[in-house]
Amino acid sequence: MKTQIHEHFTDTIFYQIELTAKYCKLLGQQVFEKFNLGISLEEYSVLDVLTINESLCQRDIAKLILKDRANTGKLLDTLAEKNFITRELTVKNNRPVKLVKITEEGIKKINEVAEKARPNYNLVKEKINKRNLSKVGDLLKELREILKETIEIQI
Repeated sequence: MKTQIHEHFTDTIFYQIELTAKYCKLLGQQVFEKFNLGISLEEYSVLDVLTINESLCQRDIAKLILKDRANTGKLLDTLAEKNFITRELTVKNNRPVKLVKITEEGIKKINEVAEKARPNYNLVKEKINKRNLSKVGDLLKELREILKETIEIQI
């Protein structure tokens, strides 16, 4: 006799979001590979975060991109080697901290990538009713805020 399960994980909104996120990541990777942009999707995410926030420490960046500090550090090392970011030593809460800032070269790169990638993302967006796209965005933000309150993230 089979055990009755009330709800399968694959039937939940969490699974649907996870699958959608994987498709989004695959799209991003394909676009970045197609145009041979000289930067990874993850590196682009860091630069994007730095265009919104003038300067951040590694820990703050890690929290925003949901990566551990070690992986974030590797991304920052690569971006520094490419001259897309600089790190400046400062003091925060009586501790030495390196603040990360995007360079002019980094700004040029993020604009170049956005210009080439945007049409590919727009093809997907155009297939979705704008009102529905806005609703989905708002609902995902709301869910993310609830999840932030519910889970513990160790970064």
